[in-house]
Amino acid sequence: MSSNYRARWHDYRSRCIYHITLMKSPEMPPFGRLAGSSAIRPGQPGAPYIACTELGEAVKIALRQISAIHPALRLYQYAIMPDHIHLLLCVEHEMDEILGRKIAIIKSIVNNLTGMTAIFEHGFNDQILKPGRNLDTIYTYIRENPYRLAVRRDNPSFFERRSNLTIDGTACSAYGNMQLLDNPFKEQVVVHRADSDTAFAANRDAWLHTAANGGVLASPFISKREKQIRLEAEALGGRFILVTDRPFADREKPAGRDFGLCACGRMLIIAPTEALPFGRSACLKMNAIARGVCLR
Repeated sequence: MSSNYRARWHDYRSRCIYHITLMKSPEMPPFGRLAGSSAIRPGQPGAPYIACTELGEAVKIALRQISAIHPALRLYQYAIMPDHIHLLLCVEHEMDEILGRKIAIIKSIVNNLTGMTAIFEHGFNDQILKPGRNLDTIYTYIRENPYRLAVRRDNPSFFERRSNLTIDGTACSAYGNMQLLDNPFKEQVVVHRADSDTAFAANRDAWLHTAANGGVLASPFISKREKQIRLEAEALGGRFILVTDRPFADREKPAGRDFGLCACGRMLIIAPTEALPFGRSACLKMNAIARGVCLR
């Protein structure tokens, strides 16, 4: 992830909610160590969690001082991971300085508490939450970070990353279970506007048969009917190669249902190494990649 790219159209002093990620410098000791079992879901006794080191405990102390840094700052939720920190941070009213100055103070407090310097990498990563955004998904994402880390640790082959694929003449990267590319029973899911109900029903039966019998469905799953096929195939235990239109960020990981499918080896995500232009041409290119995948 780049730590320097900012939304040039956004006023970072204004009222807003942010998802902030602070990265630890590679030379520093970890903020914590992973404990618990990946076989136990979050919220249950024995589920994965991060046992903070002394450095992680210093981070906790610093985070408790956020409201003293500026009265507009309110910390909704945080997660301390071994090499990074997630913050769900609200700016409740306009501040005198940009958010980056306040983030720098948080880092400085941690430095002072530990007697160390350069604990964090330069800058920070931010996601600007749009007004009215339901926060439940963000809360869940932050809370379940240790669980996702434990699952990836215990199932490394299901979260493999590769960046040297060429599919249909397009340079691509992939994330997930690479073995799905070798499955000989791959079928492209694509629903055309001109497809009659009869044609769709016939294709649906064939796709679901493939999914239920050990095959793999490949598609960007864009249209309503394609999404319907994915849901039905998921319920049948199907496996998927999902094609997306944008490259992976350096530390990006799948979320939600996609993570769950990766965790049990049922998904591979393929993306072009360069973002596709928005619109119909992107849809055509993603479908071409899905078709190329099935011909491998």
